[in-house]
Parts: sequence; C-alpha cells; structure tokens
Amino acid sequence: MAELRKSDYSNEDLRPTRAEERTWSAYNMASLWIGMSVCIPTYTLASGLIAAGMNWWQAVLTIVLGNAIVLVPMILNAHAGTRYGVPYPVFARLWFGTKGAHIPSLMRAIVAAGWFGIQTWIGGSALDALLSSLWSGWANIPLHLPIAFLAFWALNVWIGYKGPEAIRSLESWGAPLLLALGLCLLVWAYKAAGGFGPMLSAPSKFKTTGEFLAVFFPALTGMIGFWSTLALNIPDFSRYAKSQKAQILGQIMGLPTTMGLFSFIGVAVTSATVVVFGEAIWDPVVLLSKFPPLVVTMGTVGIVLATITTNIAANVVAPARAIENLFPRKFTFGLGAIVTGIIGIAMQPWALLANYAAYIFGWLGTYAAFLGPLDGVAIADYWLVRQKKIDLVDLYQASGRYHYSKGINLRAIIALGLGILVALSGRFIPALGFLTDNAWIVGLFVSAASYWYLMRGHGSVLSDEEFRAITDLKKTTETVSQTAEVALEGLEGR
Repeated sequence: MAELRKSDYSNEDLRPTRAEERTWSAYNMASLWIGMSVCIPTYTLASGLIAAGMNWWQAVLTIVLGNAIVLVPMILNAHAGTRYGVPYPVFARLWFGTKGAHIPSLMRAIVAAGWFGIQTWIGGSALDALLSSLWSGWANIPLHLPIAFLAFWALNVWIGYKGPEAIRSLESWGAPLLLALGLCLLVWAYKAAGGFGPMLSAPSKFKTTGEFLAVFFPALTGMIGFWSTLALNIPDFSRYAKSQKAQILGQIMGLPTTMGLFSFIGVAVTSATVVVFGEAIWDPVVLLSKFPPLVVTMGTVGIVLATITTNIAANVVAPARAIENLFPRKFTFGLGAIVTGIIGIAMQPWALLANYAAYIFGWLGTYAAFLGPLDGVAIADYWLVRQKKIDLVDLYQASGRYHYSKGINLRAIIALGLGILVALSGRFIPALGFLTDNAWIVGLFVSAASYWYLMRGHGSVLSDEEFRAITDLKKTTETVSQTAEVALEGLEGR
C-alpha cells in the first residue's frame, strides 16, 4: 500500500498530483505564459532581427511563427502532465529510464540555469539603472551594480524556494498588470510621436528572397529555441491543470499572442523614440530614465515584476526539479532552487549577452539543436510508441518496466544522438548548413523517427488489456499507494 512512499525515486514534490491539487484553469495557464512572455528579452527580441536586415513586420511575424510552431510540442507534452500528474523528470523516465532520465532533465536544467543568470543580470542591471535615476547618490555607492544584482538574485531565489503555488499566485495577479503597463507604453509612443515613427515605415534591407531566407531560417530556429525549453518541462505546470481543455486553451491564448504583441510594442516604442528623442532606444530601462520620477518608479516595479514572473516560472522550476530528481530523498524543490541560483551566476550571463548575434544565433540557436531532439523522443514515445498508455506506478520503481537495462534506455540515447548529430552537421559540413539553420525542427523529426523505429514492439509498451487492468481502481487499490490511487482517479475520462 505504500510503494510510492517507500520508493527511492519519489518524494513529496515528485509524486503524482492529487485531484484537489489540480486547480489551474485556462486563465491560470494563460497567465503563466503572459507573465513569462512579458519581459525585457521579449521587448528587445525583434531588435536583433531588425539589425539583421528585417523590417518590423518581418521581425514580428518571425517571432509569432516561431512561437506558433513550438506551441505544438508544448501542448503535446503537456498532455502527459495533465493526465498523469507527473513532473518533467518523472515523465522523462518513461523514455530514458529511471536513471537515464537524468540526461534530459539535466540538459534542460543547464539551459534553464543559464537563462536564470541572464534574467537576473538583466533585472539587476535594470534595478541599478533605475535606482540611479531615482536617487543621485546611488551611483556613488561602491559596488552598486553587484549589490543590485545580488539583491534581485536573492529575491528570485526566495520566491522560487516558496514553490509552484507561489508561482501560480504571482503569475495570476502579475499578468494583467504587465499587459496594462505594456499597452500604456504603446499609447504613449503613438501620441508622443504622432504615430509610431519612421521605423515602421522603413523597408527591409534584403534585395532578394534568397537574402531574406538566409536570415529567416536561422532566426526562426532562434525564436523556436526561445521557448523550446518549456516545451520539454511543461508537465511541471500542466500537472496542476484542471483538464486538457484548460491547458490547451490557456497555452493557445497566452503564448503566441503575448510574444507577438510585446515584441511589436518593443518595435513600435523604439520607433517612436527616434522621433521623440532623436535616437533609437531599444533598452526600456534607458527609456524609462528619461521620464519623471513617478513614471520611473512605476516602470521600475513593472520591469522587476516582468523579470521575476519570467525567471521563476521558466528558469527555476525545471532545474530545481532536475536537482531534486538526482537525490529525491535528500533534496527538496526549495534546495534545488537555491542550487539553480548559484549555477546561474557561475554561467556568467554577462558574457551570454555580449551581443544580439551571439544571443539569437549562438545561444538560442545552439541549444535548440539539443532540445529539439529531446522533444522528438518525448513526443514519439508518448504519442506514437505508447499511445498515451502509462503504468504510473512503474515510473517510481527500480524494478518496473521503465527501468530498462540498468536504469537506462539505450534506444533513447541513440535517437537523441542521431537528432543532435544531424541538426549540427552544418557546423562541420557547409553544404549541410540548411540543416543547422533549422536545427530544432530537423533534430525533432530525426529523433522522433529514430526512436519510433527503435522502440517498435518493445516490452515496456502496455497493451490495451494491461492498461485497462492498471486503471481499474478496484485492482489498483491492492497494489498502489493512496497517492497513486488519487492521481489515477478519473484517468479514463482525461
């Protein structure tokens, strides 16, 4: 009766969510995405594309298209979280094994820790600049920038330490406030410039379709890479959703729409600054410093809130869960959040933000080549190989069907390796550059096809009869702990 409680692969945070814990509505899911999408990197995202030669609508369209594409695996992977109530590291055991799951969870965690460092550096720098504009003596304080950075870092770690429910509350009330502030900035830009300014009328710098496509495809990969991280660990959040309808509608309403709108606000407001101030100001912190103190104060609150809502949900949950999954009996989610913060500093975010070319085509594009294949393995396993049928208890057992050979599914590692190899082949063979330009999509399909082929007829796949027996509560009560019983409640209807 207490198999999960005694399991070395389970603890209070990694167990399946209970029915009463599944409280997230479509609004909560949409709020999650609004809170994560409204941030300084989104505001400035289009600037790198415009600098590369696109006009404003080409840049915004590339961003929206990239987010619409990544929304598909986002919804597909979220299904498992909502149906079975498991977090991402446990979901990964399904395809990589009880021990092999550390590979995808740590791959996701490293990227998230890097993003955590980037966001805290941006937020800390913004806080430092805005404090300087509000109080002239702040700039005279020794090490004022490191102080602002560490203060902001500590605030992020503290909220992350409080756990997922604190994140839900923060996103729910923060999302409408952030949208309102963004729209106010858009209205100011329109009125102050007598329109949106010259940037919106500037033509593309590309003379031919070929020149445009040469930039478009690697840029699209970068835009997909922006949220390809969450496409993997979305079960960490969808496990709290009330239903599949709630997670699907919430994500559709929240992700591509907000990313498109806020990146357009960034372009439009920056275009207006050319008219109002005589120069293009892409940095919202620099822009706010030109306003009266009251506006600066309100803007400071908005930027701090925007950075925190993005950072906590997108960049703390995944690595905290991954670290917790390494040592389920010793680490909690809170301790994982602290370790995430330390790693984020160690990754030197100031170097990752050295320039926008390195940011979009280097940082975003490169890790997309690793995460796309992971998405391919996850989708192929759950939807094609197993057709959504999972033995929930075996995900927590060393002797279960998902332990594979010594805890590792070698087939998943081979499929992952093939996807990464093909996706990055253009780095070594110039003639195959188009594969690397579309690294995320190419890697996803190569790994998905490879994994499906390698796993055909595998013994870990449940038959319809086995699945019906497992989901029969009268039988599972004899072998499954109360925790798993509640998680399986109503499974057939989800």
